[in-house]
Amino acid sequence: MSRLFRTFTSKLKKTALHDFHLNELKGKMVPFAGYSMPVEYKERTGGILKEHLHVRNSAGLFDVSHMGQVKVYGKDRIEFINYLTVADLNQVEHSNAVLSLLMNEKGGIKDDTVITRFEDHISMVVNGACKEKDMQHMHLYQQEFRRQGKEVEVTCLEDHGLLAIQGPKAAEILQKVLKQEDLNKLKFMQGKYTQVQGLNNAEVLVTRCGYTGEDGFEVGVGYDKAVALADMLLQAGGGNIMPCGLGARDSLRLEAGLCLYGHELEEDISPVEATLLWTIPKSKRSGGFLGADRVVEEIKNGVSRKRCGFVIEGGPSAREDTELLHEGEVVGKVTSGTFSPILKKPIGMAYVKTGLNKAGTKLSAKQRGKEHSAPVTKMPFVPTRYFK
Repeated sequence: MSRLFRTFTSKLKKTALHDFHLNELKGKMVPFAGYSMPVEYKERTGGILKEHLHVRNSAGLFDVSHMGQVKVYGKDRIEFINYLTVADLNQVEHSNAVLSLLMNEKGGIKDDTVITRFEDHISMVVNGACKEKDMQHMHLYQQEFRRQGKEVEVTCLEDHGLLAIQGPKAAEILQKVLKQEDLNKLKFMQGKYTQVQGLNNAEVLVTRCGYTGEDGFEVGVGYDKAVALADMLLQAGGGNIMPCGLGARDSLRLEAGLCLYGHELEEDISPVEATLLWTIPKSKRSGGFLGADRVVEEIKNGVSRKRCGFVIEGGPSAREDTELLHEGEVVGKVTSGTFSPILKKPIGMAYVKTGLNKAGTKLSAKQRGKEHSAPVTKMPFVPTRYFK
């Protein structure tokens, strides 16, 4: 990993907090999604395991500024997003958010995204590794809409950072730095523009969401205020908050059974295969969005593979592409695997033959010439604690 980092350092982008990670927090930096990002802060926190457990028990602060923050304006913005994603924003109230899927023409998933509807615009957060192709895709259809005489404007905020504060004490800590804001009124998957006291009342977008399975928030902030806000949150939290890196973020999202683009989600994987049919409201299950023909057909006639979770008994964690077997036959491959600090055993996700994705199905993971029991398990592996 370190050699790879040295090789590509000059090509890697940096978030607003890059020097803060290195100099103040002593973070270990690695390449991720084209950025130099912290994987852990071992010198300060004790490493990934302690960061993971601190989020579950208290709070952790993540820099997720590599992700894309997108704004959509224009009187036809609702129709535009309804066409490009599986969401139905006509059913979403102002200031509410939904997890949705940005679709391609063949019914595959171009990206997963959190979409928040506001009175005069739409806010979206997309994955860092996907944001360039996402913007090309959205601009292509923006041109098509304009040719039809419709009004839509898509912009990616390059001058903003994004912080995620996650864990049962996240609200208590964030509350200390916000100006006149009662976070008890902000429920899971709701967003609001507010101000930070002590930062010249800088405006931030606070959304009660995250990717750990815990209560928490994502805070969009101007690039020039990102370091100051991160420092304020760490100071406000004291011993209740830790800086956390990509390592803990990955193990946390796996315990929560959440997909990672490039692993569980790809351009050739459909919402039905990914068991994400719940993201498609009934109003959209007969079509009306890009690539809908494939999805509607799969809803009706089924698919040959589906995503599932598994736990390994008596063996090591399964790496990506590890083969899964059923009665001696290869029936699927692992997409993500890690050791669960909460369950104290290896967990993972995979795509397997439909019918074998049901909880309790006896599978085995083929690792280094040996087979280890890997029964299919319901997800999330660790119960979520969202603030609803």
